[in-house]
Amino acid sequence: MSSRRAAAPLRAKPRGGSRLTLRHNPIGLAFSASPWRSAGYLGSDLVVGSGLFTVALATGIVAAVLGFTVVAVPLLIGAAEVIRGCATVQRGMLRQVFTEPVHAEYPVPGGDGLWKEARARWGRSTTWRDLAWLTGMWPALLALSVAVFTVWGTFLAGITLPLWYSRAPGLCVGVCGSNAGHGVMIGYYPNGMHGPGHHGFLVDTLPTALVAAAGFAVAFLLFNYVLVATARLHAEVARALLKRPGDPLAPARAVLAGPGPLGPLVGSGPVRQGRPDDRLLR
Repeated sequence: MSSRRAAAPLRAKPRGGSRLTLRHNPIGLAFSASPWRSAGYLGSDLVVGSGLFTVALATGIVAAVLGFTVVAVPLLIGAAEVIRGCATVQRGMLRQVFTEPVHAEYPVPGGDGLWKEARARWGRSTTWRDLAWLTGMWPALLALSVAVFTVWGTFLAGITLPLWYSRAPGLCVGVCGSNAGHGVMIGYYPNGMHGPGHHGFLVDTLPTALVAAAGFAVAFLLFNYVLVATARLHAEVARALLKRPGDPLAPARAVLAGPGPLGPLVGSGPVRQGRPDDRLLR
């Protein structure tokens, strides 16, 4: 009984130090901090990440183009510092998701001369990993984040339809050909709000607005799982590239540092010559 009580807090702890948890109850998830924290992280990353991507990409292009000129070495040093600063901002943004900060290990420039200093900054994989996230993986995840964040925001705004549907000048959620009239068109309206050949739901009265708000509320509760999962994926990929690389020899070092299989036999007494120890035969 006590072991079950002790194991309960361990199960409740977010996996991997993440602040974003997925609860089984959709209502409980909606009233928790996870979806709102996820929306804040994705929304802020879309704004800040776009600026960092532009700076890092421009820096990389300039360093690559002018890398064969006389200013190559100072330019490489400056480019490494700019990329490092952009990656530091991204690590700070990950505090919205993870309970522990994400640290990186940059080599300390050693030796005399600009060339040795440039080699020290670009010699290890830390700067390259920063550049891979800022100009490679972040744009790849941008489309997914924008799509999920847009759909989630649409569902959230749809819950408030009864408050503003009558002031909407032919707002369309779907595919519409004309915006004449007042109300919200949800679905396929190629010939406008009252034209033929449409398939969807027209919100132009209070009862229809209440029905639509209820449908949006159900979709919002379910889509919170997609939002949180997307934010966790985005943050996990960022942490994998921006954190300090792990030591691949760490398991072997732990085995060598720990007691070996014959550890208990050390100091147990001399072994008789010419015959095995009797204790080994028992």
